[in-house]
Amino acid sequence: MKIDRRHFLIMLPAAAVAWKYVQAGTPEASPNYKMSDHWWSMLIDIPKCIGCGNCVRACAAENDVPEGHFRTWVERYHVTDYDMVNPLVISPDGGKEGFPSVPEDAGKYFFVPKMCNHCADSPCTQVCPVGATFIAPDGVVLVDQTYCLGCAYCVQACPYGCRYIHPEKKVADKCTLCYHRITKGLTTACAENCPTGARQLCDLKNPNDPIHAFLKTHHVQVLKPQMATGAKVFYNELDGSVR
Repeated sequence: MKIDRRHFLIMLPAAAVAWKYVQAGTPEASPNYKMSDHWWSMLIDIPKCIGCGNCVRACAAENDVPEGHFRTWVERYHVTDYDMVNPLVISPDGGKEGFPSVPEDAGKYFFVPKMCNHCADSPCTQVCPVGATFIAPDGVVLVDQTYCLGCAYCVQACPYGCRYIHPEKKVADKCTLCYHRITKGLTTACAENCPTGARQLCDLKNPNDPIHAFLKTHHVQVLKPQMATGAKVFYNELDGSVR
């Protein structure tokens, strides 16, 4: 019986992480990681973000992100009392090198990091004509670039603007939650390099993860809840003007 990657993911979800080792003929070298034991998400604490750009730089370095493209970026919002629904939003070079100083004026300023929301009901996976983008059993939305046609349907379908076509590979690219790290027990590069702890990797299937107590005791939201995508990037104290 011939088994391809898609059948392998369906039939043996807990062992899917070993796929590349199976293909290489060395399944014994696969890491001891059970995908079905996890359901990954990210917590972003807005009041803690200082817009330093460490997360953007760390992501670019860790994942070899091409210049001018971003797997994560930071936006600065300026909300004034006289126009609260139309904030001024800037993100120079994705916030990679921080932001310019601000004048003493009315209103408030705050930073909003953005990334793939790893949705439970992701529009991107629904429109891919070949199944190259898929939701792994641990909740991470991934792209199999060996299958990707570069049609950009998923780029258009993402309501968060979190995908792009790699300028050299000509395939879809996006945040993977540093999958090569979290499957080894590490956190993401962005979370590891955040000096204030504004980003936290969370495992919703782990009953001891602090995320459970945090969700009960804080005002937490997701971006564009009206899209009903089942977004798993949670924002603490997200201003109503954020789009």
